[in-house]
Amino acid sequence: MNGHPGDEKKAAVVSGGARGIGRAIARRLLEDGYSVLIFDIDRKTGMKTVSELQSEGDAAFCHVDVGDEESVKAAFEQLPGRGYGHIDFVVNNAGISDPHGDPIGKIDIAMWNRVLAVNLTSVVLTAKHAYPLFRRGRGAIVNISSTRFLQSEKNTFAYTASKGGMVSLTHALAVSLGPNIRANCISPGWIHTHDEPLSAEDHAQHPAGLVGEPRDIASLVSWLLSDESRFVTGQNFIVDGGMTRKMIYVE
Repeated sequence: MNGHPGDEKKAAVVSGGARGIGRAIARRLLEDGYSVLIFDIDRKTGMKTVSELQSEGDAAFCHVDVGDEESVKAAFEQLPGRGYGHIDFVVNNAGISDPHGDPIGKIDIAMWNRVLAVNLTSVVLTAKHAYPLFRRGRGAIVNISSTRFLQSEKNTFAYTASKGGMVSLTHALAVSLGPNIRANCISPGWIHTHDEPLSAEDHAQHPAGLVGEPRDIASLVSWLLSDESRFVTGQNFIVDGGMTRKMIYVE
């Protein structure tokens, strides 16, 4: 466990921790010796995940809509009554992940607003309401963005805007909350989170020779929350097997 001898166990909030990358992050932080609080809108899957992870450490579930301020506020206000008088880390992983949308002339603005609320505004909401609970006013925030902040497919307006905003918001948080609270961002590329088998071509197209797994993101989160990264803040780390450095043209 990170920290100094005699410290209480450190606590981390992981939003969107019920499945996929968020679940892998929660598991890794339990392995690191932290208490982990999973915030997720999917109550059934979230409670199932916590039930499975409790054998590995102190895990708890909070039913939260991270795009709604009242829901986020209530979740953090309830933590002391549930035995979590402080938190040390927040990992903002929750998001509406489908990057595809409608053509510009048919954009559903209600959906646009919902994607930005869940993917981007949530980062401000968790920081705002976690702030009073950071132990001794110190801690770290890690935001999970996407390489879509840098690249686009057609009609990915809301998703791309939200992920780009998250990268910029990260350095705003780092400058505004430092030096006591560090903030960093991770932008994953293709991370395989489903059961569908991958082909040799899927792996081979990556300069690293493989498609990423959730644990590849979780390991970087672990480092960014540790004292080993104490001099790192306001940064965005692209974790994509080298794909954003690969020049690709249709021949």
